[in-house]
Amino acid sequence: MANPTPDQKLEGLHYLGMRDHMAGRIASGELRAGDKLPSERRLQGELGVARGTIREGLFQLEAEGLIYRRDRSGWYVSPPPVVYDPTRWEGFISYVEAQGRVPATETISAETILADPLLAEVFGRPTGAPLHKILRRRYVDGRAVLVERIIVDAALTPDLLRFSFDQSLTDILKSAYGLSVARNQVTMQPCALTGYEAEALRVKTGLPGLSVQRTSHDGQGRVVEFDQEYWRHDAVRISVDTRVR
Repeated sequence: MANPTPDQKLEGLHYLGMRDHMAGRIASGELRAGDKLPSERRLQGELGVARGTIREGLFQLEAEGLIYRRDRSGWYVSPPPVVYDPTRWEGFISYVEAQGRVPATETISAETILADPLLAEVFGRPTGAPLHKILRRRYVDGRAVLVERIIVDAALTPDLLRFSFDQSLTDILKSAYGLSVARNQVTMQPCALTGYEAEALRVKTGLPGLSVQRTSHDGQGRVVEFDQEYWRHDAVRISVDTRVR
């Protein structure tokens, strides 16, 4: 296969010029958080480049967290991320509201499952023990920012599934079952949003994300909750206040 000519290489880099143009408009304040970008057709006319070049530039801006796409609506400037301390057992609703933002929760499913060997080890229960599994999508200011899978020990929370999980699970566990958390084990790592996570967050597969896994223990050392979260990378900023030992 022949190597690309200099002109072809330049054509392939046009999307970076488009990216720089739009990033500059955002940085200058011409386009602000929540503003809708011009349509792809309008950008094509303004910049005089191919439609494919416009899309590549938009995908680059999305990967950098500067813009995001709404289904059947178009591209928008990304809002500031929420500040999140994953070591605290504080409900999503509480810390999002404390930052002057509007949280919302959508329960995707809730069911009782039987512990597989991995979950049995996490909870210290025999394989086949009943556990509650909750899938939820969380929103900030109307935008889906994370999808989570929560596993709760059914032995500590009988009849948990009678509740609506569009409200705070933290409050339910405290008020209905007297459960509070004394220790969290948290692991975080960058990830690519693929498969179910990308579909649930309505993003292009392969978009960067943040995976957070939390195991929450009560004062007796029992595992109360095992939570796996997948965040949009542009929606969250991790901030942890720790005491140096």
